[in-house]
Order: sequence, then structure tokens, then C-alpha cells
Amino acid sequence: MERPNEVLFYVGTYNPEGEEAILLCSLSPSSGEMKILEGTKGIENPSFLAVNSTGSVLYAVSEKDEGEVYAFAIDPVTKALSPLGSRPTEGGAPCYVSISPKQDYIFVSNYSGGNANVFPVNEDGSLQVMSDQVKHVGSGIREDRQEAPHPHSVIPDGSGKHILVCDLGLDQILIYRLEEGKLSKHREINLPPGSGPRHLAVHPSGQWIYLANELNCTVTVFANDEQNGNLSILQHVSTLPEQYNAGSDDTASDIHVSPCGKFLYVSNRGQDSIALFHIEGSTGHLEAVDWQVTGGRTPRNFAIIGGKLLAANQNSDIITSFSIDSDSGRLIPTGNELKIKTPVCIQAV
Repeated sequence: MERPNEVLFYVGTYNPEGEEAILLCSLSPSSGEMKILEGTKGIENPSFLAVNSTGSVLYAVSEKDEGEVYAFAIDPVTKALSPLGSRPTEGGAPCYVSISPKQDYIFVSNYSGGNANVFPVNEDGSLQVMSDQVKHVGSGIREDRQEAPHPHSVIPDGSGKHILVCDLGLDQILIYRLEEGKLSKHREINLPPGSGPRHLAVHPSGQWIYLANELNCTVTVFANDEQNGNLSILQHVSTLPEQYNAGSDDTASDIHVSPCGKFLYVSNRGQDSIALFHIEGSTGHLEAVDWQVTGGRTPRNFAIIGGKLLAANQNSDIITSFSIDSDSGRLIPTGNELKIKTPVCIQAV
């Protein structure tokens, strides 16, 4: 049962179906201490999670060659998960799931399948048969990473009328119109060749959208024209320090705006850091301020929960917690670690 002095969160992993692959954990907002409360078996490689707005249903992709997406009912008291079934994604390596503003659809991107899906949601949160999917075609300049389309994330805009798909392989954000569960191409936003667009973060004001480009370790700042479903590039900025000598294993991964809207954070794999940017209040432009090492290897994903930042260090099997200075946004290690095998996604309850 949730208590006033703790915040609960789920962790997705690269664990097999027979092991506890989704973990329910607690966080002490005062100390940053974390604990595992219980685990859920029955799903392989739940590498990305999403919880609906009422906290009653969790969705998880199963990242494997023949991908699936699962729905779980969340117990209102214990927050334990009960399966509501799964659906095939008709593509390999699904790596992202998101929920429409009205909670009536979920969206999945399939990294190796090159496709993105729409699933209508039943009243109990379970999934109907896929209502539509789009298949991307083409390639980018990086033969090692961009030999084919690689949709890496998919999110609806605030209105739910447009769906934004970041394709790492094509160096594009593809924007689709969503009408009665069907997707139609609306616009393509081109990024510099070799960028590798991965994840998006929307500013609380809705005015700006920030994109983490995995391959060239940059953030792109967009002005967000939600009414017309368009993004205009305002700025590109490196996620790594100027003096840092980047190597082939340096890749940007996750990106989040602080709830106050003043700070942007991006995780860097290779340097194993979280970059801090200050957001200029009138333009949305970024100023690089600080880099905090995560205390582990390969920070694939992180989350801001209970006033703390939690970093999932995939290749060292730990989650580390940081306090956030409210004035500067700088991260301060709490000294707490949570041992979890291959943590790759953190999602608040």
C-alpha cells in the first residue's frame, strides 16, 4: 500500500518471460532510498512502459523479434499488476508505447520492424485488435545504424490529432493525422544527416518540443505549432561538453523537461552522464550548464519522480537517485542505489 512518505514506480527490464521482468519499487522523496516491492512475470523484455492518466492500467512492449504489446490492470491499493492480455505488433523490437490524451488509443513503434501501430483501448484498458499501422521506407547515411527505417518513439501531440514518430534510420520525424484509429501522412520534419532522432520531450507550456538525437549526440529545439501539426527548428545543441572527445559508443538516449519547465535533462551513454540545460523562458532555447555522471554504465532511461531524478543504468544493473537543486537544476547524488538486472525504463505509478 502506498504511504505518504514514499512514491511508487515501475521498472521495465530485459529479463526473460520466466523471471520478474517488471518491478514495482518505492522511493523515499526525502532520502532518495529505493526498494523493490514485488515483480511481475509473464512478459519478455518489457523495455518501455506507460501508465494511463488514472493510474489504472500499465502498457508494456515486449521487445523481441515478433513483437507484442501487453496491458496490465493496476491494483488501486497495492499497485500490483494483473494481465489484461496482449496483441502482436507485426514488427520486430517494439521499443516505445504511448497513450492518447483521451486514453482511447495506444501507439507502439517497432525499431527493427520499421512500423508504428495504433490499438484502440477498451473501457477496462485492454487492447482491441490493431486498427492501423504505417510502414516506413528508406535509409540514412550511417550504414551501421541507418541501413533501414528504425522508428524509435511515437507520441501524440496535446490535441491527440497528430502522432509524431521519430525514425532514427531516416533522420526524420514523421507526423501523421489520427482519425478514427487510422493514420494518414501529414508532414515530414528532416533532421541533419546522421542525427538519429530518438525521443521527444514536450515543454509544459506546449510551446516547444525537444528532441534527443541518438547518433550525433545533440538536442534539437522545435517551436511547436500544434494546431497545424508542424515543428520548426530553432536550435541544435550538443549533449556533450565541448572538451569531451566523443567515441563510437557515445549516444544520447532519454530526454525530459522538469515539471517547472526551467530545466531540460538528457542522458548520454558512453560518457554515462545526465546533461543539464537551462531553458530560456521566452524563446525555449537551451544553454548547457552541467554534466552529472550517473554512477553506472549506459543510462538508457531516466525519470523525474517525487522531486528526485532516477537513472536506469542498463549495463551495471543499478538505478541511482539524485536530488534536484530547485534553483539551478543541478543533480546531487543521494548515494542510494537499487540493484535491478538490466533496468531500461522507469515509469511513475
